[in-house]
Amino acid sequence: MSTTTPQKFEFQAEIKQLLDIVIHSLYTEKEIFVRELVSNASDALEKLRHTQLTEKDIFGDQALEINVTTDDQAKTLTIQDFGIGMTRAELIENLGTIAHSGSKKFLQALGEGGAKNTNLIGQFGVGFYAAFMVAKSVKVYSHSWKADEPGHVWSSDGSGSYEIEEAADVARGTKIVIELKDDCAEYATEGRIKDIVERYSAFVSFPINLAGKRVNTVQALWLRSKNEIKDEEYTEFYKFQAHAYDDPQLRLHFSADAPLSINALLFVPQENTERFGFARFEPAVSLYCRKVLIDAAPKDLLPEWLRFLKGVVDSEDLPLNISRETMQDKALLEKLGKVITKRFLKFLDEEATQRPDGYVKFYANFGIFLKEGAALDHTHKEQLMKLLRFESSLTDKTKQTSLTDYVSRMGSEQKEIYYLVGKDRTMIESGPYLEGFKARNLEVLFCYEPVDEYVMNNAREFDGKKLIAADHADVKLADIPKPEGALSEDDTKKLTAWLKESLGDRVAEVKASDRLVDSPALAINADAFMSAQMRRMMKAMNKEGSDLPQKANLEINPRAAVIKRLFEIHTAAPDKAKLVAEQILDNALISAGMLEDATPMVARLYKLLEKV
Repeated sequence: MSTTTPQKFEFQAEIKQLLDIVIHSLYTEKEIFVRELVSNASDALEKLRHTQLTEKDIFGDQALEINVTTDDQAKTLTIQDFGIGMTRAELIENLGTIAHSGSKKFLQALGEGGAKNTNLIGQFGVGFYAAFMVAKSVKVYSHSWKADEPGHVWSSDGSGSYEIEEAADVARGTKIVIELKDDCAEYATEGRIKDIVERYSAFVSFPINLAGKRVNTVQALWLRSKNEIKDEEYTEFYKFQAHAYDDPQLRLHFSADAPLSINALLFVPQENTERFGFARFEPAVSLYCRKVLIDAAPKDLLPEWLRFLKGVVDSEDLPLNISRETMQDKALLEKLGKVITKRFLKFLDEEATQRPDGYVKFYANFGIFLKEGAALDHTHKEQLMKLLRFESSLTDKTKQTSLTDYVSRMGSEQKEIYYLVGKDRTMIESGPYLEGFKARNLEVLFCYEPVDEYVMNNAREFDGKKLIAADHADVKLADIPKPEGALSEDDTKKLTAWLKESLGDRVAEVKASDRLVDSPALAINADAFMSAQMRRMMKAMNKEGSDLPQKANLEINPRAAVIKRLFEIHTAAPDKAKLVAEQILDNALISAGMLEDATPMVARLYKLLEKV
């Protein structure tokens, strides 16, 4: 209730300019005004809480809370706090002039380079003016914490002037009553406001009551000490924040002061739903500043391969644009992302070392993302490569080893890390490519996923050791004693020359193998840049080059019975020998995954059977 005659003031020119910017171009979403007013209310309560530590004579005894009410009939929205409040002079300074609010600095910043020079909207004090995006008129009732100050009401329609008068029965703090424009009547409905408050202000420290019922019931766990939080609270928070039904598999809760102020709470879900054919994960680590939501799903915060993470990152150091809606400093956001990524990778390394069983479970579901990162993220490649796990020729089935452990087992003469790509362990172990390595006691990693080959090709090395496919044409193995009964060197040369002539363009080269022990032959892809697996992937994607003729290098085992028999008949029964040679090549191509059309092989087999 007014007790004096209203006194009218004109907004300063800068404030008029500011209002025009805020109303017409600053915000992309009108609903942001609710967040700004609630944030201002929270700041006012926080200031009062600090004042109570030093001052005894505080006006009023209301609880430190925020009350929000709607009236869809009158088309009004009211937001009230019981915080620090404002005197008459402070109302003029904060809402009507540039002296205190920082509005002049804001306008100067816009003129000097735009958003890149701005800071938090709260720092400039212009969040209040967002109300005029939706308001016909705004009334601000305020009473300072000082008992000897009267209450006042400030009112304006945003057109260029405002009025101030004393008012009776004003509670400590500030009450903002917004009469809404006709096309903004939705903000006078309880459901709409509840949705906005829960989305942007769910973790404000003080109670937010809407129509008498508290709506921010979940605490900002990331700001609490880990020692005082129960597992059940973490799980409840995860389900709330991630809209999840499962329990988190892993969690990382950490704080840092340098190089940036960070409070983060990250979760790994139980399942990788992408592998079941569901849609790709969308970014789900929300970005906050002082518990106020800035971006629910920032796409540029974390690298793409970390898209499975859920949680919250809160940083006081974020220079945001004036509306808090978009990061103005991409470099700083990138720096924040690198800090978080590095810390999460350190966490995974600790899990792998201290809780290996849990890491195995994590890796079974989410190892594919680490491989994606190792192939594409050069910044974190070294850390990621250490986290990869593979079966190997020296491990039991289903047991995995790291690249670090592989290197620790290498002999002093070994300079390369060997791997083989195949559908499964049985396929790799039954093929011919492993024989030479087993005979020399050389460990070979087994890679079962299509992405593995891409990872190894892109990583190229680990710990100074070159990563090389065991079936690559350039592999050089040390000599081992040759068993008795092999073709002589001269006979072998004669046979390889005849095979090259007989097989023609199907092979690029034929030579005696130093890798074979039992198998008669093996095929090596003659294309050093495109493996058979990569060719199949490109063909599936209809990529150019996948339909070009594929040639192989054929290596034969002079000790194998079928090769020695072929030498015996290649001059005596050349027609039969040619059929056998073709069949040996096709068998080798099948083992290498390089035979695309088996129809000619089937017809040839029938011809061979006729000669039995």
